[in-house]
Amino acid sequence: MDRLTAMQAYVRVVEAGTFTRAADSLDLPKATVTRLIQTLESHLRTKLLNRTTRRVTVTPDGAAYYERALRLLSDLEELEGSMSQARVTPRGRIRVDVPGVVGREMIIPHLPDFYAKYPDIQIELGVSDRTVDLISDNIDCVIRGGELTDQSLVARRIGEFHMVTCATPEYLRRHGTPAHPLELTQPPHRMVGYFSARSGKLVPDTFRRGDEAVDVVGNHVIAVNDATGYLNAGLAHLGVMQLTCFMAAPLMKSGQLVRVLEDWQADPIPVHVVYPPNRHLSSKLRVFVDWVVELLGQSATAGLKVRCAAA
Repeated sequence: MDRLTAMQAYVRVVEAGTFTRAADSLDLPKATVTRLIQTLESHLRTKLLNRTTRRVTVTPDGAAYYERALRLLSDLEELEGSMSQARVTPRGRIRVDVPGVVGREMIIPHLPDFYAKYPDIQIELGVSDRTVDLISDNIDCVIRGGELTDQSLVARRIGEFHMVTCATPEYLRRHGTPAHPLELTQPPHRMVGYFSARSGKLVPDTFRRGDEAVDVVGNHVIAVNDATGYLNAGLAHLGVMQLTCFMAAPLMKSGQLVRVLEDWQADPIPVHVVYPPNRHLSSKLRVFVDWVVELLGQSATAGLKVRCAAA
């Protein structure tokens, strides 16, 4: 038996919760993963997993073995990453999940620059606004905007998105230009609504002017849970929007959008990179995260940290 392969398979089964999901993430047949675990249990002369039709759970011995195996695999990866060749040319596959608009508008267009530096890294990029389970989905890291709620995850703040309030010229022609955020709560004004994919609740928009702060759940005819859909609804003249500057700036420059409520500022959205607990940060993942941080800091190319006043 290849003990390393069996150990890797066991860790993946524990994290994924099922043999099927573990096999898919390892790109192995389910029967192979099952055989590896059975052989490992036979070799160790102990039962590591309790199997049911839907999930597997760890036994006390299995929990102890998982913790030690996870440390050993992390130490092995760190050892390999410390070698000079690995430092110079990180290689291998990473799985990353990012918000849809960040992936489509920011990361993917700049990936040729990343691959010019790191041609041997293969990225599996999830691009959506849905909430993923980092452990069971075997995700190395996610990049997310907004405040974090899951305290069990390891997070690093890497930047922020600045926001601007805007609408189409056609919307303003039909409904007029709002002079105060509270006007957006009643006709004739509308806002494009955004609701959380996790909770289903509408997310209020915050406006600040000096010491005054107003949270607004706008009057709306449509609410979405995807940033691209949110933008498209606004471009269809369905309401006022609060957009990230990197989304709004080119549309304002072209005249498709007009800034409104210019004396009111929206709170910037913090951006974090989030890792599963106990997951070693490999050299290949570290260089990708560092590259994303650099991308966030390039206001000329990423459109971030721009107040949009001159757009």
